[in-house]
Amino acid sequence: MDLRKYNVYFHTHTISGIIICALLYVIFFAGSFSFFRDEISAWQNNTSYVAGKNEVKQDFNYILDSLSQKHNLRGRDFDFYVQRHQMGTYVNMSISHDTTISKVPVKKEGGRRGRGRGNNEDSAYFQYDFQSKTTSDYSSSYDMGEFLYRLHFLAQLNQVPIRIGTPFGYLVAGIVSFLFLFALITGLFLHWDKIKSNFFVFRPFSKWKTVWTDIHTALGVIGFPFQFVFAVTGIVLIVNFALITPYSKVLYEGDSEKLYQDLEYSSGESYPYSYKELKTYFNLNQLLADIEADWAPTKLARMHIKNYQDENMHVLVETKPDPKHNFAGSGKLVYRVKDQQILLEKAPNTESSYIDHVKALIYHLHFGDFGGKPVRVIFFVLGIMGCVVIISGILIWLVAREKPNIPAYKKKFNFWLANIFMAACLAMLPVTAFTFILVKIFPDATQSDMYNWYFYSWLILGLYFIVRRSIALTNRQSLILSAILCLGVPIANGIFGHNWIWQTFQSEAFDILLIDLLFLILSIVSVIIYFKIRKHAYNQGVKK
Repeated sequence: MDLRKYNVYFHTHTISGIIICALLYVIFFAGSFSFFRDEISAWQNNTSYVAGKNEVKQDFNYILDSLSQKHNLRGRDFDFYVQRHQMGTYVNMSISHDTTISKVPVKKEGGRRGRGRGNNEDSAYFQYDFQSKTTSDYSSSYDMGEFLYRLHFLAQLNQVPIRIGTPFGYLVAGIVSFLFLFALITGLFLHWDKIKSNFFVFRPFSKWKTVWTDIHTALGVIGFPFQFVFAVTGIVLIVNFALITPYSKVLYEGDSEKLYQDLEYSSGESYPYSYKELKTYFNLNQLLADIEADWAPTKLARMHIKNYQDENMHVLVETKPDPKHNFAGSGKLVYRVKDQQILLEKAPNTESSYIDHVKALIYHLHFGDFGGKPVRVIFFVLGIMGCVVIISGILIWLVAREKPNIPAYKKKFNFWLANIFMAACLAMLPVTAFTFILVKIFPDATQSDMYNWYFYSWLILGLYFIVRRSIALTNRQSLILSAILCLGVPIANGIFGHNWIWQTFQSEAFDILLIDLLFLILSIVSVIIYFKIRKHAYNQGVKK
């Protein structure tokens, strides 16, 4: 490679990397834990979704009967969004299309808008647990699994009142994904000539810059396919509006609704309210049982009921196949209740379109839900490797700018920038473990509580590391805190949740057990790394 190309790749890789490194670390760190989103929810709620899965029935008739005790359901629309673990569902109930029984919307002054409800007290949005048969609103059912999942695409930043066609957090996450893809490609070009010769090179007893460079290069090259897949799928998922808009303008003449229909994100059918009472008996549970029997193995994903108890009542059911049997596919059934006719039927395991294959490829590769726990564990390890690559990149960037010819004011700026980035990044693991302990001590914690515990403790610990002005100290103390607090997670689960590791193993609550073992391993790894660092520093003659 000639010198000019090398310099272009080097500087573009360095600049794009240092701009996004802190936010990219947050995305990778939170995203790695998001692979265990369902397990984290089970751990926090003290309810195994694995152990009781075969004993719990999805009773949608019970939900409708319970709602009928408080509301007149005639003419309403219902949306059911079943959670991935199939043990709960989000329920959205609209106001009635029948103007003779619907209530006048009541406008609320101030306050945050409830999800799915708007400002109308006659509608409802809640989560329903099939196992405990209890309901809860979004805030009270919020858990660390949901928190980390949303943090990995910076959804919490959506509260920033900046709107440029999309919520601010999603916009930032999309920009970071674009720059990350750019940094990946330029980094690969930068190391292309030495990929084969330096692939197995690792010099752990050399000076720190050499160690960090070897870590950055080796782990970066090994994890490149994984990181490339996540950059591309992340861009498609988070900023698809930017990719779709040109096509809607050129090919669809601005009709974005028609484009979304062709992409099977929305349906063009309308179901007007007839003001005629439905006289046909309808059993929702039986309909779903028949669909499951015909399409097995499949999982219910979404269900929509239009014009409940009206003569023009329709039920729309969407399912997803088991990836072990069919990697790509989606099931859809449209059922007209009055004459018990199936208007549309698309089997998930036998009828897969090109769009199904593209969607499945993007979603499965990004969420790692196609190979069970082993695949998600591998994805988690690769995600943490990405965090290590980011940290080593920051340290390489700092050391490379400590040359004698660099002015003092630039050295000072470079140090403070790296110091802030390292403080923010390395504080995440102990803060995450700390919040996990708190949600177990206080089981009634709400969304607001988790926000306060996580972000304020992150701010305090980050500021503490910053004012100490020592990256080496930040590294050592964050490892000590991580070791102690990560060990405290399974202990807190045993004391306050009465789920010790041996008990969850005996009861086959493997989802809860996985989270305890994960933090136990992270604690052990933190201890090992801490003593390795001390030993390396001692060998280098650094006084402790």
